[in-house]
Amino acid sequence: MRYIKMCNKMRNKEALMISAQTSNLTVRLDAQLKKDAEQLFNDLGMTLSGAINIFLHQAIEQQGLPFQVKKSRPNRETLAAMKEAIELANDPNAKTYSSVEELMEELEK
Repeated sequence: MRYIKMCNKMRNKEALMISAQTSNLTVRLDAQLKKDAEQLFNDLGMTLSGAINIFLHQAIEQQGLPFQVKKSRPNRETLAAMKEAIELANDPNAKTYSSVEELMEELEK
């Protein structure tokens, strides 16, 4: 029993040491993003601060972002549309319009 009390005292001291060594971090967030994140982490039983701490610990552990960051690649249809737009922009024979109104009139024909 004495050992358990001693362990509890040590844990309390460690907790005090940890809390004494914390610092504040100010981050600007979109208000809706913050609200949605707080709701999500609340549903998971944690605070936004706790989730950020987990993120930072994982970033340090992995020596980088703890998830893959990559640029999304357009699908085939989008790639084809982009290629067509480039071809039209470089085609000296392509029909051009001097205003949106002129384009709209052409489309209505």
